[in-house]
Amino acid sequence: MGFCIKKLTDSDRVIALAGNPNVGKSTVFNALTGLKQHTGNWPGKTVTNAQGICSHNGENIVMVDIPGTYSLMAHSQEEEVARDFICFGNPDGVVVVCDATCLERNLNLVLQTIEISGKTLVCVNLLDEAKRKNISIDLELLSKRLGVPVVGTIARKKKTLDEFLGRLCALTDGGIATDPLLVRYDEPIERAIALLEPAVRERVGDSISPRWLALKLLDFDDSLISEINSYFQTDLLADPQISDTIERARDILRESGMDRAGFNDSTVASIVRTAEQVCRGVVSSRKDKSYNSTDRRIDRILTSRWTGYPVMLLMLAVIFWITIAGANYPSALLSDLFSRGEVLLGDLFVSAGAPDWLRGALVTGVYRVLTWVISVMLPPMAIFFPLFTLLEDVGYLPRVAYNLDKPFKSCKACGKQALSMCIGAFMLKYSLCIERNKISVIMLSDRASQINA
Repeated sequence: MGFCIKKLTDSDRVIALAGNPNVGKSTVFNALTGLKQHTGNWPGKTVTNAQGICSHNGENIVMVDIPGTYSLMAHSQEEEVARDFICFGNPDGVVVVCDATCLERNLNLVLQTIEISGKTLVCVNLLDEAKRKNISIDLELLSKRLGVPVVGTIARKKKTLDEFLGRLCALTDGGIATDPLLVRYDEPIERAIALLEPAVRERVGDSISPRWLALKLLDFDDSLISEINSYFQTDLLADPQISDTIERARDILRESGMDRAGFNDSTVASIVRTAEQVCRGVVSSRKDKSYNSTDRRIDRILTSRWTGYPVMLLMLAVIFWITIAGANYPSALLSDLFSRGEVLLGDLFVSAGAPDWLRGALVTGVYRVLTWVISVMLPPMAIFFPLFTLLEDVGYLPRVAYNLDKPFKSCKACGKQALSMCIGAFMLKYSLCIERNKISVIMLSDRASQINA
C-alpha cells in the first residue's frame, strides 16, 4: 500500500494516532492540529484518513489519525489499514489513545501495537471522566509494566496536551528508552516462534519486529503476506529456508493438537490475560459501587434481549421518519428555486440564438440533472448523517452493534456491519421516495419545455 503523507519539510516527524473507537482519539487529534488538517482515503481503500500538522518547540509533527479499531488482527479494512500503516508506513512513532474509564479493554490494542513498534506512547485520555467515576490510575506503574512511556491527558485542556507533545518528541528523539512488554503465549506457540524467529530475522532484519512477523506467518494471514511481499519487493514464502521453517513450526503446533482456530483463540486469550495482569494494581478499586449505576440501568434497557431490539427498531424508525419528513420542505424549496433558474437559463439561450441541441444538452441535460440530484439528495443527507453522528456520540450505535453481533456472526459477519446496513437501508428507502418524485420532475420538465417554446 502506498501511503501519501503530506509533510511541510523533510524533517517533520510522522506520528500514527491509534485507538479504540470512542476513546477521544479524534478529540485529541483536533485539539492538536486545529484547522491544519487534510482528509482523504487510503489508497485502494474506502477507509477515510485524516492528517494534520501541529508544532512543538518549533518542530512540526504530522499526526496521522488511523482508523479506530479494537484490534490489529485484520478482520476488517479498518484493522488492515491500522496494522499496515504501523508496520509499513514508517512512522517515527505511534500513539495509542486509551479510555481511562475502561483501561483493561484498551490495553489489548496497546499490547498488539508495542509488539510491532517499540516507539509507542500510551495516551490515557478522559482522566476527568475517570475521576468522576472514582477511578484512579497509577500512570508510572503502568509505564513500568508496559516498558513504554505513558502520559495522562484531558483532551480539552491544553496543559495536558503540552506534556503529551513533550513526551512524544522525547520518545522520537531517542531521549526515552523503551523496553516493550512481550506477550507470552502458550508453550507450543512460544516454541514455534522460537524456531521461526531467527530465520525471519536473517531474512528481513529488524525493519519489522521478527517475533511479531513470525507469529503472523504461523497464522498465515494472506493480507499481511501480500503487504510484506510488496514492502520488501520479494516473495517471502518463496525463500526455502523460511517456508521449510514455517512447516516445521506448524508441525510443533499440530503435535500439540492446535489447529488454526485454536491458534487464534490461544493468542487472543494470551493478550487478554496479559492485559489483566498489567492492570492489576494499576487501576485502583472503586469505593463508590454506584458510580456507573446509571449506565448499567441504561444498558439493561438498550441491550436487553426483550427491550433492546424494539428500542433499536423504534429509534431507527424515528430517525428515518425525521429525515424523510424533514427533507420534504427544503427539497421542494430547492426544486422550485432551481426550476426558476432553469426557465431563466433557457430564456438566456433563446435570446442568444443558441441552437436547440446546445440548449437541450446544457439546460435540459446537465443543469436539470445536476440540480435535481442536489434538491433531492442534499436535504436528507444533511439531516440523516448529523442524527446518526449524534447516536454515535451518545454511545448508542456501539450498543446497536452489540445487540446484532450474535445474529450477524451466524452469517459470518459482525455487529459493526449493522451500522453500514442502516445507512444502506436509509438510501434504499429514500431511493423509493426519489422514484415517486420522478413524476413531479417530468411535469417540471414539460412545463419548462413549454415556456422555452
